[in-house]
Amino acid sequence: MEYAFVTGATGLLGNNVVRALLKRNIKVKALVRSVEKARKQFGSLPVELVEGDMLNVDAFSHALQGCDALFHTAAYFRDSYKGGKHWQKLYDTNVVGTERLLQAAYDAGIRRAVHTSSIAVLKGNRDQVIDETMSRSELEADDYYLSKILSEQKVQQFLAEHPDMFVAMVLPGWMFGPGDIGPTSSGQFLLDFVGQKLPGVLPGSFSVVDARDVAEHQIAAITRGRSGERYLAAGNHMDMKSIFQALSNVSGIKAPERKVPLFMLRIIALIYEGYYRITKKPVLISTSTVKLMEQEQGRTHFSHSKSARELECKFRPVAETLTDTLNWYRNNNYTDA
Repeated sequence: MEYAFVTGATGLLGNNVVRALLKRNIKVKALVRSVEKARKQFGSLPVELVEGDMLNVDAFSHALQGCDALFHTAAYFRDSYKGGKHWQKLYDTNVVGTERLLQAAYDAGIRRAVHTSSIAVLKGNRDQVIDETMSRSELEADDYYLSKILSEQKVQQFLAEHPDMFVAMVLPGWMFGPGDIGPTSSGQFLLDFVGQKLPGVLPGSFSVVDARDVAEHQIAAITRGRSGERYLAAGNHMDMKSIFQALSNVSGIKAPERKVPLFMLRIIALIYEGYYRITKKPVLISTSTVKLMEQEQGRTHFSHSKSARELECKFRPVAETLTDTLNWYRNNNYTDA
């Protein structure tokens, strides 16, 4: 691998993939929707910027020429938690975009790729340790989850039709990390915590992972993984109380202690969605978020035995992840807390 093409390069995962590649002296072409945002993200790093959008792969497909690896981290996600319906854009970006990107990469001579999937494509019983074989039914998926299930299907279909192509899939959990300029839902959650805006201890359990560790999983998957295989990079299984305590420890800010029941959270979500309709600003909690919390509680404990065995990847402590993320936000003037 000498020259990699990275989609979603200014995003939380994408920027960390770019940095991990550069540290290995691999040249990078970065697909970005905004050159201005990319310059803010990468500064003076030697990254070749390609302005484009996954909704129009043809417009940037020429830039894939000369690359020998593809890291597909771009996805439409954040806006699905603003409230309302976003299915068409989710489908066009995550499903159709993935299909067209793989074909364009193949036509450009690329034969190795990593597709960023999600723990959303998996489901087990409550309190069960979930592995890569436990696929979620399309009938049990919300719009975002369904888009990730269908995008994986496009990858498998492409591999069946192009046996000389290598594509491995990495499935991240709830990612935190430096460089989250969006911010993503995790970054906004952290900022709301230090800004003392959270109403209390929310129900639910989560798998918390450092985006830098997911980036390492991606590079390991393309170098040591097997084509067509899923590799979990979900991180540490935690409930919200333990996440709050970890954030309190690294920030010095007292964690809320009052538990917020689901019925109250539904009311808060409706208020937040009304706020979004007026301001068009992203909100932390929507009705779909609450529904997911209820459905997924106790179903967020994932096995990393396959990733550890085949990719030889590890995870850093959550405290290190949260400290580095908070420091990045402080250094970039997102918060004074």
